[in-house]
Amino acid sequence: MRFSKLRGAVLGLLGLGMLHILLSWHSKERRKVPVQRAQNSTYGLNVTSAFMPTNQSGISLINISSNFKKFIPVKNSFWNHRQHQMFQLLDRLLLNGTSLYSPSQNCTVAMMEAEVINAYSYSESHGDFLRYMNCKDYPQQIDHPDKCDGGIFLLLAIKSLAANFERRQAVRETWGQEKTLGGFRIRTVFLLGSASGAGQGPDLWRLLDFEDHLYGDLLQWEFKDTLFNLTLKDYLFLKWATVRCPHAQYIFKGDDDVFLNMPVLVKYLKSLDANQSNKLYVGQTILNASPLRDKKSKYSIPVSFYDGAYPAYAGGGGFLYSGNLVRSLYVVSHYIPFFPIDDVFTGMCFSALGINSLHHAGFQTFDIQAKHRNNPCAHTGLILVHQRSPLQTTRLWRALQSSDLKC
Repeated sequence: MRFSKLRGAVLGLLGLGMLHILLSWHSKERRKVPVQRAQNSTYGLNVTSAFMPTNQSGISLINISSNFKKFIPVKNSFWNHRQHQMFQLLDRLLLNGTSLYSPSQNCTVAMMEAEVINAYSYSESHGDFLRYMNCKDYPQQIDHPDKCDGGIFLLLAIKSLAANFERRQAVRETWGQEKTLGGFRIRTVFLLGSASGAGQGPDLWRLLDFEDHLYGDLLQWEFKDTLFNLTLKDYLFLKWATVRCPHAQYIFKGDDDVFLNMPVLVKYLKSLDANQSNKLYVGQTILNASPLRDKKSKYSIPVSFYDGAYPAYAGGGGFLYSGNLVRSLYVVSHYIPFFPIDDVFTGMCFSALGINSLHHAGFQTFDIQAKHRNNPCAHTGLILVHQRSPLQTTRLWRALQSSDLKC
């Protein structure tokens, strides 16, 4: 027994040693792989963008929907005031015949506390968001410029964290496989923020670098990956897709803990006519929602920051939209101040373009009844459920793939 334990300990140490050698060797070899890199940067410092998806002299002007303008109340709250200032600026630029808007390319820490009532009472996360909400361009550490070469039918853009390898692997091995389904090409990217610790946890850069070498599906930027920076992540993805993937027919944006029923999804997309497919924004539509004011909720929004209701939006667990809207969404995102809740911000951008969220009962972002969650037959007609662990995702996918499934 003692010998067995000793042998196990020795083998364990040897395994760790071999892993260390492999990662050390790989970090050297990785330099030979043609993946774009940029210099490291820390959260909140001045940075420059890795590439500009539009004319470097500015962003195209765009007509904001009059309904969206009317929807945002004229209030003294910080975000309301900023948005109406932007409405006025855009109106002046259009009236003067200006063709481009030139937002600042520098990331400067904003001293906004003086503009916000009771800013001293904000949580650390709310305060950070307030100070850095003007910072939009961060270096991209991992890029795959050829991801969409040859044209694709559906791009799966999955929000993830550096530490969530098991979730990403479950997606890769199940519904997120890059393949051609019924003649339609499907590609996958995972959207990540910083992999370095920076006081937030262990440095995962080498592991992330190795993972991308194996799978080639990571897009990673050097910003602090937090709940309120999901809006920043959405913006950076739109910027990337405007250049790297402008001809994808459809884009799915979702979390790494959803289950996507790909055959049902593709069948739905194939059923759309030309008018529907050109201006699609579909998911589980959230109607008549207002900000949560309870400070105990991670989604709380102080009334001094935003006062008003939310426009209809698709739940952020997962939704679909037309690929030809990518550039318009990227452009309009410069005229909507960043908002801490990413799916609300996305809904605002669509609303500003005059596009309403289409409700589809197949998107269950708040999940189905607990008694049905382990029943594959309850999922056969659904497009999406949220949330599922990697184990649940794998089991559900295998069950739905099985020829023995009888419902």
